[in-house]
Amino acid sequence: MQGANVSGGVLEDHQVKSYWRDGYLFPVPVFGADETARLRAELEALEAKWLDNGLPRPLSQYKRVNAQCVMPLAARIARDPRVLDVVESLLGPDLMIWSVEFFIKEAGTKAIVSMHQDLTYWGLGETSDQLTAWIALSPVTKASGCMDFVQGSHKNPILPHADTFSPDNLLSRGQEIAVDVKDEDKVAAEIAPGEMSLHHGLMIHGSGPNTSDDRRIAVAIRYITPSVQQQVGQTDYAMLARGADRARNLVHIAPPVTNFSAASLALYEEILKAQSTALSQGAEQAVAMYAQGTVQ
Repeated sequence: MQGANVSGGVLEDHQVKSYWRDGYLFPVPVFGADETARLRAELEALEAKWLDNGLPRPLSQYKRVNAQCVMPLAARIARDPRVLDVVESLLGPDLMIWSVEFFIKEAGTKAIVSMHQDLTYWGLGETSDQLTAWIALSPVTKASGCMDFVQGSHKNPILPHADTFSPDNLLSRGQEIAVDVKDEDKVAAEIAPGEMSLHHGLMIHGSGPNTSDDRRIAVAIRYITPSVQQQVGQTDYAMLARGADRARNLVHIAPPVTNFSAASLALYEEILKAQSTALSQGAEQAVAMYAQGTVQ
């Protein structure tokens, strides 16, 4: 759905119906232009400071996998009441953060995201008690590699995927759905800085290269309800964002206080080890983003 506006951070009934019918909703305004510019500047200052600052793993790893564990900025955005108000309209009052990632395509690069379903490798089953809130910190257009959605495809089960491990694919395994998706079936989710899109974990989606002269910067936040369980790994972790967790299916973690503290880096490794079972299941080769024993 295009032209989605919110009143007081709460979706209107027709917008809620549109999300559940189509499997996505955009654009949803969240942050103003000045605030978005400050968030981008904060991220890029962090990148400059920590790129060669002796982290155990490459900085790109921490930005792409569970950034909420080691970067206060990631946790702060994910816990922002304006974002949570919108998500609550769809998932209810009890919300947890399963993961946050800074998804960046550099200007003029060939990196793509192949068409896939998020829930394929998360180990969380085919639950609808989850969604991704995808917030733009820079212009997200067809030229910069916006997401393409296949309307209504979230009504499918998890479909077969193939691992390509392509160097130009930003996904951890280069995973691609084993279904031919025609260009005419794709809906381009173009959004402005400070706006977000929402999509279901079974939504077939992907994105093309960034042919623009600016970075395409987004914050992808995976929200779940307390009813969600890890079905492949022995345990899993989440951060309570709003409401209460009466189910206690996942281990609670607290937001980090400082960037890359010793405690948060240790927690990061603990979570990575636990989640790697599900996220690497069935792969024919090591999935570098979730591999153990690769700490420098």
